[in-house]
Amino acid sequence: MNKAKRTEIFSRLREANPNPTTELNYSNPFELLIAVILSAQATDVGVNKATAKLFPVANTPESILALGVEGLKSYIKTIGLFNSKAENVIKTCRMLIEKHDGEVPDNRKDLEALPGVGRKTANVVLNTAFGQPAMAVDTHIFRVSNRTGIAPGKNVLEVEQRLMRLVPKEFLMDAHHWLILHGRYTCVARKPRCGACIIEDLCEFKEKNDYQ
Repeated sequence: MNKAKRTEIFSRLREANPNPTTELNYSNPFELLIAVILSAQATDVGVNKATAKLFPVANTPESILALGVEGLKSYIKTIGLFNSKAENVIKTCRMLIEKHDGEVPDNRKDLEALPGVGRKTANVVLNTAFGQPAMAVDTHIFRVSNRTGIAPGKNVLEVEQRLMRLVPKEFLMDAHHWLILHGRYTCVARKPRCGACIIEDLCEFKEKNDYQ
């Protein structure tokens, strides 16, 4: 796939959705961080249901730490892996208070040092909370990047690095949201909705004619 085709793909995605953002509900960087930690192997809808009850009660490192592990579990028990997530969130809150004055750090090194925060979570926070160009490659982005030919790669890191290099700069800030949403609603895993896709003619998926 060449640069002109990538530019046209992202131009169309931008025209269809000029201001894309995460589907997780949050009102500050800390709430986003907690929501993203909770979203691992869980749906955004499920996380939003839990945080709708949690955040009105506790939405700072201090207030969540005060809940304790068991108290936090009562709010997030509907989310997969809630036991380990509760442990990580409490540890993260403690570390934010002790090392960062209760503030969410705006750099990768400090973010990835937090319990329950890997590269993907750090990328979401850097991009969505702090407006830094970053690519949080989840299963949707991995699939869309490979299937369309935008940035094929054998693993998540390879796809992330290729996207950062190949996505035209003017689209880099929002590209990760466009690709996630495209994978979530159009370029779905089992039967992609090629006939309803705004970039179908630009996509290099060889089998797309089978999915009209």
